[in-house]
Amino acid sequence: MGKTNIALIGLGGISQLVHLPILSKMNNVNIVAVSDINKNRLKGVAEKYNIKSTYHDYRDMLDKEEIEGVIIATPTDTHSEIAIDCLKSKVDVLIEKPISRNLEEAKSIQAAVKKYKKQVMVGMNLRYRPDTMLMRSLINSGELGEIFYVRCGWLRKQSSEQKWFMKKEISGGGVILDLGISILDLALWIASNSELKSVSVQNFYHTTKNVEDSSIGLIRFTNGKVISFEVSWGLHAEWDKFHLAAFGSKGTAHLNPLRAYKRLESGHVDYSLPIANTKDLYKKSFENELKHFIAAIRENTPMVSTCDDSVFLMELVQAIYKSAELQKEIEIK
Repeated sequence: MGKTNIALIGLGGISQLVHLPILSKMNNVNIVAVSDINKNRLKGVAEKYNIKSTYHDYRDMLDKEEIEGVIIATPTDTHSEIAIDCLKSKVDVLIEKPISRNLEEAKSIQAAVKKYKKQVMVGMNLRYRPDTMLMRSLINSGELGEIFYVRCGWLRKQSSEQKWFMKKEISGGGVILDLGISILDLALWIASNSELKSVSVQNFYHTTKNVEDSSIGLIRFTNGKVISFEVSWGLHAEWDKFHLAAFGSKGTAHLNPLRAYKRLESGHVDYSLPIANTKDLYKKSFENELKHFIAAIRENTPMVSTCDDSVFLMELVQAIYKSAELQKEIEIK
């Protein structure tokens, strides 16, 4: 097989710091074109990575270029329109999280996936960290028994300083759609996506007005499993990283760093691994994510962190916002 033709739409921080550096070093990828509404940025990035075709309007790019996969890294309010246009052009898509501003937009992308028979993958890079993949494998092996409780959180500054990020009509929300969407996706993945029952959530606006800066909640499942979460841009804490612990009937696993213990009558088995460099894990997560996206295109195999997964997640997000707004537990039907 020849190289896979990839294009990028949106050349902000995530594209410049992550996608382009990684893709440019993959010997089975050809970055055929890039698109951005900022002409100066478009020119500068294209020159740096020796990309010959540049477009101010991504629609022209879709019409004129032979593209097999597109990465969408634009403000959230544009995701659904761009994704649907790409799917119409028979192109597989990777959308940086979140998939959209709300459930309705996510479902419109899902409908287009089915209509045009192409794939959409959403950039949930925490799934692709080596430590999280090892943790899930350990849990799936049954060594820790049945997982009944997942405790997780992410406390750190917001992912973008751009003005649109704090405008709900563009971003769709605050810390829930920035940090919460990723850590909850990971928790659901670890808990094997059991059927949701209800959510109870409290949001806070200590440093913001238009979107929430902190969110604390409890998610219940029909089979009795529970997830508790806390995400914040403003909480003062000892750490600036995500944390996750999965408690099973036979043992417990913790992330960041990875530690796991299985109870025995005579004590316990320690499955913990040496602590890896956090920057290395961050970089490796995106490398694994992009390698998977390219491999799925080349081999026509199913993608991980799919559009369907994100629709499920956006149903949960919708209930989270409703619970916070009404100040009560919300059942999910």
